[in-house]
Amino acid sequence: MQWNARENSLWWTDIQNCRLHRYDPADGALRSFATPERLCSFAFAAGGGLIAAFETGVALYDPQSVARQWLYRHKPNTDPVRSNDGRCDRSGRFWFGTMTEPDGEPALGKLFRLDRRGTVSVQAEKLGIVNALCVSPNGKYLYFADSKERTIFVNDLDEETGQLTNRRIFARTPDGVRPDGATIDTEGCIWNAHWDGECIVRYAPDGHVVEAFELPVSRPTCLAFGGPTMNILFVTTACDGLDGSAIMKQPMAGNVFVFETDATGLPDAEFVFEGTR
Repeated sequence: MQWNARENSLWWTDIQNCRLHRYDPADGALRSFATPERLCSFAFAAGGGLIAAFETGVALYDPQSVARQWLYRHKPNTDPVRSNDGRCDRSGRFWFGTMTEPDGEPALGKLFRLDRRGTVSVQAEKLGIVNALCVSPNGKYLYFADSKERTIFVNDLDEETGQLTNRRIFARTPDGVRPDGATIDTEGCIWNAHWDGECIVRYAPDGHVVEAFELPVSRPTCLAFGGPTMNILFVTTACDGLDGSAIMKQPMAGNVFVFETDATGLPDAEFVFEGTR
């Protein structure tokens, strides 16, 4: 999920149904695009279109024409992995992770960095499900989670080189609850969707819980700040994997929720591609 600050619209992906959605809060217009395969995460590209982490790899992508320029492909028919979460850092690099299907076993997921020239490098491995990618307001810290291990990590990030060092545990979620998508506010607090936790949680920069917000659904998936003053929090949720009785108890599962908050978010950075289109 990403807020497009240039056009004041919200974009999010329905991974399993191969759909990309665009919502304009000004007039309530909702537009949906069919994607050529599962679109797992994305960011806006400075030159137009998206940098898109599809299930089989990462490409520059135009949702209207469905044109793709592949920059990286996962090895076919070797590892049971697909792309998952992705986010740009403040310098315009795209970070994306993979997950083992199904359910993060064995731990074959990796964290990748896509540089502006189009070079891809592995930054962490032996992960079950990479999630919660976000970057501190000053660009010096990168966060990601291994949802399978219920752990959010923080890393020192060299803004010039993109190198990660000093990986350490930032927070852990309760038993039975997994950290999913995340975003960050101007105070450096991490807002994380707690899959199977029925809530979103705001963590202080030192990792302690500031506050938690209950939801009428069990599986929030991702968050984004948007709106004219960036104080509106959008939350995607899932009904994937819920049986009939669970869906009856939470009929709003799979909806997008909108909250006005006292916090202020940051516009997501765009991917700056310096290679050849």
